[in-house]
Amino acid sequence: MTRIRTALAVLPMVAALGLAGCGGDAGDGDPSGVTGTLTVFAAASLTESFTTLGRQFEDAHPGVRVTFNFAGSSALATQITQGAPADVFASAAPKNMATVTDAGATVGSPTVFARNQLVIAVPKGNPAGVARLADLTRPGAKVALCAEQVPCGAAATRVLGAAGVKLTPVTLEQDVKGALSKVTLGEVDAALVYRTDVRSAAAKVDGVEFPESAGAINDYPVVVLKDAPNPAAARAFVDHIRSDQGRAVLTDAGFQPPTGS
Repeated sequence: MTRIRTALAVLPMVAALGLAGCGGDAGDGDPSGVTGTLTVFAAASLTESFTTLGRQFEDAHPGVRVTFNFAGSSALATQITQGAPADVFASAAPKNMATVTDAGATVGSPTVFARNQLVIAVPKGNPAGVARLADLTRPGAKVALCAEQVPCGAAATRVLGAAGVKLTPVTLEQDVKGALSKVTLGEVDAALVYRTDVRSAAAKVDGVEFPESAGAINDYPVVVLKDAPNPAAARAFVDHIRSDQGRAVLTDAGFQPPTGS
């Protein structure tokens, strides 16, 4: 009986040690403690680069799942100020970011993490022979632009105004991917889009650089949102965007570094 009682007394100790061992294994995951779902609202022109950054972030933080809402910055800003749940907002222009900051919907001040410049996107082979901005005003030329409230449309308006070029687009799109699709589908002769968008669609379009675009380069700010459901992951993702690894992804996509970096 004594031996039986001793064995029974040892069993709880063994079980406790076993549970402690299991607890140690569970703690061998992401040491930063970042976990859960991260929701990022980002400008349409960031689609390819942020998708890559999201995969990198998930690899570095195994407990995180990154979801994106890509659209025109003006539409995203409206969604955020109307209460759409999101952790991070990355805009293609400070003006649209200001809509969110002025509404008191951010934590701290936004940080510019990249810059982007307009080019003329034309179908592969440039069948219309577009060589400069003024060529877009040729009789019969079909051109797509972004709507003016969208950052790419605002930049196009500034460029065209400064160059004294007046043209009537056949379509005004709500984001830069919409304008680019008109070129890839062969529905227009050209569109004013970002350099990064031409690079992402290099199999279907060519890019025509024009000097006037240097006068309307867009700064891209990013910020953690005040009502972020996952603020820890939001802060970590913004840090990743600004890291050397994140900057390399953006540079490969055709973005320029922020001024002073």
